[in-house]
Amino acid sequence: MEPTKRWNVTGPRAGARELAERLKTSPLVAQMLLNRGFSEPDACREFLRPSLKCLHDPTLIPGLRPAAERVAKAIRDKEKIVVYGDYDVDGITASAILWHAITQLGGVVATYVPHRIDEGYGLNVEAVKQICAEGAKLIVTVDCGITATAPAACARECGVDLIITDHHDFHGDALPDCASVVHPRLAPPLDFDELGRVAVGVSQVYPNPHLCGAGVAFKLAWEIGKCVNGDSARVNESFKAFLVEATALAALGTIADVVPLVGENRALAHFGLGGLKASKLVGIRALIASAGLDGQKLDSYHVGFRLAPRLNACGRMGHARLAVEMLTTANESRAVEIATYLEEQNRDRQALERKIADEAIAQARARGMDNGDARAIVLGSPDWHPGVIGIVASRLVDRFHRPSVLVAFGNADYGQGSGRSIAGFHLARALDACTEHLEAHGGHEMAAGLKVRPEKFDAFAEAFLAHAGETISDEQLVPELALECDAEFSQITEALVNDMKRLGPFGHGNRKPLLCCRGAELVGPPRRVGKTGDHLQLFVRQGTTGMRCIAFNKGELFDRLRAGTFLDLAVEPQLNDFNGRVSVELDVKDLQFV
Repeated sequence: MEPTKRWNVTGPRAGARELAERLKTSPLVAQMLLNRGFSEPDACREFLRPSLKCLHDPTLIPGLRPAAERVAKAIRDKEKIVVYGDYDVDGITASAILWHAITQLGGVVATYVPHRIDEGYGLNVEAVKQICAEGAKLIVTVDCGITATAPAACARECGVDLIITDHHDFHGDALPDCASVVHPRLAPPLDFDELGRVAVGVSQVYPNPHLCGAGVAFKLAWEIGKCVNGDSARVNESFKAFLVEATALAALGTIADVVPLVGENRALAHFGLGGLKASKLVGIRALIASAGLDGQKLDSYHVGFRLAPRLNACGRMGHARLAVEMLTTANESRAVEIATYLEEQNRDRQALERKIADEAIAQARARGMDNGDARAIVLGSPDWHPGVIGIVASRLVDRFHRPSVLVAFGNADYGQGSGRSIAGFHLARALDACTEHLEAHGGHEMAAGLKVRPEKFDAFAEAFLAHAGETISDEQLVPELALECDAEFSQITEALVNDMKRLGPFGHGNRKPLLCCRGAELVGPPRRVGKTGDHLQLFVRQGTTGMRCIAFNKGELFDRLRAGTFLDLAVEPQLNDFNGRVSVELDVKDLQFV
């Protein structure tokens, strides 16, 4: 059973009714806009109608302009370019964006994706040697490379230029010595140390420090198009059409990498989601068909829970180069073949994930890591697959609301680990505090990876748990459920639900709105639904207005819910279309007995 949630209901906002009148919308929607920091009508309208005009000038990203000029030169000179990407959705889509851009502009380009288990994350020396030996003159990383000092030195020794494009957190050391480092959080103008290497800084200049790897690749492709077009301030019409098409790939990476869906990230996600359904890329069409989403209007849920897991599956269970092939060189029949294979891999991944999750949950409980004194979970096993432990770590966070790190010790030399965190606990910095016990580590505030030798695992676990014990408060261990506002059943109409949809796409930084409905009376007993009866169907009444509700995974409450029981509900209103009759239904995310 999930831990009890602490509700945080935003109180009434001053000016909500006046704003609603000016926007001709519901006061509830006006409050949601105010909650997101929008109070001026023009800013609200811009938020409700995202535009590609929200995208910032690519050259504001430090290092991007010289990188674009070098790629443009390679295109003109027919030098072989290799795009080196990460094996997750962000890296896969970033690779595809640059491959299509360079191909359309007449360049010679290939892709390389490391094997998750055999090579591990990021740019590695052996791969660089192989790429150089095969005739590359320019290597461009996407979604990786910000800490790859040794591989950068190898590329320089081989006489091959290297451009690094990344968005991950980096340490305070000097950056890799290469032709250009493109990162939205570097400080322009770039400073150089006494060895001529780019020094690290934190940028307050580029307006979107949370651009994902596919977003950075999209911006680089945009600037390459301008450079190839005679150093013009604009791209030509055919390349402009390509960039609009490429927003579909950028949206996949942006949503899957869980970056904040605000500003230009939201614009990319909005237009990309609209473009997915009509995409001309055979790989995207095959992926959508394999997920059973043909003809549907796609939103961030479909990307996060239907499309992204399929793209990730081969990187977790096999080799991600197949997903890159599907989105780049594959013809229609080959794309369908790969998409079918990804579907099989995803099913295998789900079964393996369930098995490991059951083992990890049992292990956490056996070691007392689920009790009130424990502040984190650190577990390891030689039987776990390194490709799925990140997902399982997320499951543990959902179950126990504690930062969770899992390590798979299938490799004889070291274990590969993956962690997920809770709000307020910076996972990458926590690993920094334990660095003496690790071979390598890196990542973000909420997700990170690591390598640890078996003989050092116990010391690492002890250090990590001690750091968590010192920095995580009791309050942080109670998950918070953020609710937009109080709402009456009489306010929850079809028009309101349609207006709330305009606040999307939803995701990190722009959560899906939840409403607090207080004092709802249960009319009649609940009804068990679903194959195993884990879900409940309820009919509740508030005043004279009745609403039908669905409460997923609340079956354990069946015996406590009787007619006449009064409840406070945290709900997500939805439209239910049955036999052509549209009605509003409440998806109950949590409930409290009054």
